[in-house]
Formats: sequence, C-alpha cells, structure tokens
Amino acid sequence: QVEFVESGGALVQAGGSLTISCEVHGGIVFPIYAMGWFRQAAEKQRELVAVITNGEARHYVDSVKGRFSISRANGQNKVYLRMDNLKPEDTAVYFCNALSEDGSGYAALFDSWGPGTQVTVSS
Repeated sequence: QVEFVESGGALVQAGGSLTISCEVHGGIVFPIYAMGWFRQAAEKQRELVAVITNGEARHYVDSVKGRFSISRANGQNKVYLRMDNLKPEDTAVYFCNALSEDGSGYAALFDSWGPGTQVTVSS
C-alpha cells in the first residue's frame, strides 16, 4: 500500500522561502508516475498547485507561478516543493500524491493521503 510522508512545513514571514519534501513508500515504481503537490487551506477544498511529470515537465497553478518550483529525486522516491516570496494566502496544509492524467487535466491517483505538512505564512 502506497504511503506519502510530507515534511518540512514551518511558520515563515511573508516574503520568505521554504522547501518541503515528500517521501513515497509502498513499492510503487516511483519514476513512472507524475507527482503533484496539493494544498488545503482552512475551510477550502484541496487544490493541485504543482505538477512534475515522469519526463520532468512542470506545471503550476497561476497563483504560484514564478514563486514555487517542484522537483523530484527518483532514486530516493522523493518530491520537493521550493516556495519563494511566500504570501499569507499560501498558508495551508500541503500534501503530495501521484497523479493520473486525462483529457481535462491531472488528479490524485491514490485515495490514501499522508498527514500533510503545515505551512503558515505570517504577514
């Protein structure tokens, strides 16, 4: 059974930077999957903010373009999210998951989620 373990969240001031990590366990063939970072703010739905494909193409939601950078380390089954120029509206719990793709875009592949990692940006 696949398991996602997110880490690295913290309280940071607006304008600051942070890198969060996700390690994937469970015997999946990590390099073949597109991976994504999702976030869920209080009383809001979970949203996909960054995608890295198995060919390392990257896609971002407009609100984080130019500020966030996703990367992966296939040998370690890890995916990272570098966040610069953080804003209070980036405050959320961040989750990772493998992704499936259809004609309308990307979605979480697995129903199981990790605990997430809390990122709080103070103004």
